[in-house]
Amino acid sequence: MRFRTAFAALSIVALSAACTQEAETPPQPVEPSPAPATPPAPPISYACESGQSVTVAYPDTATARLTYRGQAYALRTVQSASGARYAGSELEWWTVTRDGQESATLSRLGPNDDVGVAVLERCSRPSSGAVPTGPVPAPQPGPGGVLPASAPCKGPQLRLSTAGGDAGMGHRVSIVAVQNLGAQACSLTGYPAVSLQDSRGRTLTTVRSEQRPGSYLRNGEAPTPVELAPQGKAFFDLATTVIPNEAQGETVCPSAARVRTAPGDTSPVTLSQSFTACGGKIEVSPFRAVAEPAPVPSA
Repeated sequence: MRFRTAFAALSIVALSAACTQEAETPPQPVEPSPAPATPPAPPISYACESGQSVTVAYPDTATARLTYRGQAYALRTVQSASGARYAGSELEWWTVTRDGQESATLSRLGPNDDVGVAVLERCSRPSSGAVPTGPVPAPQPGPGGVLPASAPCKGPQLRLSTAGGDAGMGHRVSIVAVQNLGAQACSLTGYPAVSLQDSRGRTLTTVRSEQRPGSYLRNGEAPTPVELAPQGKAFFDLATTVIPNEAQGETVCPSAARVRTAPGDTSPVTLSQSFTACGGKIEVSPFRAVAEPAPVPSA
């Protein structure tokens, strides 16, 4: 009887110890599910008065990655009285949005690297409504769920050609095709930086390039990324007028012989095309994926 009682007591102690050890064992850690990767925001292209373009990516609200004449620069946000101002790498990038137009100035910083002292470029792009300066939404998949290629198209891999147009009431609209001659897909975003040249290859400095949201069929449509498969094409409109601006004393309009653009801010691509550019400006639409007819705007 005494033996049975001792055995029962030992069993209860052993069982209690096992339960206590099991209760004190921590649960196995659960690996957290990886957060879905957010595609990087596409870079924004600004057309400049010189015919050059400045491409800027805004990966976050404090950073700007600027590409100019084939060189990349890292800038950080700094205090400004208005607009958005970035500085770094001996450069200052300052943007201000007014009346649906985002104007930007690229300057070289002074000796103290605190303020721009020499303007390198004056650039602009349309701004749709109250869209703030800075990071833009990530590109959305197009038909078929395909996102634009991560690599932007560069000048040496592209070829320009005419793809139709229209005329009427003194206006002229040309559709320009941009073809990818490379072996890899690439993407175009925003507006082409267009300048005009005369028959001797000189830039027509009296004619400025203005960006017009949408095309003449889709007026006001915001720019969207366009992917070009090998041998694929993107398109943009080039609008001019043949009526001299007599109010500004214009009696003879400049004659253009060549269209010049530098996608990807690299070596330029040119297209031989003769036309008259009156009024001191040409209007350029964003890149798009189709070459629909381009109705001429009303006078």
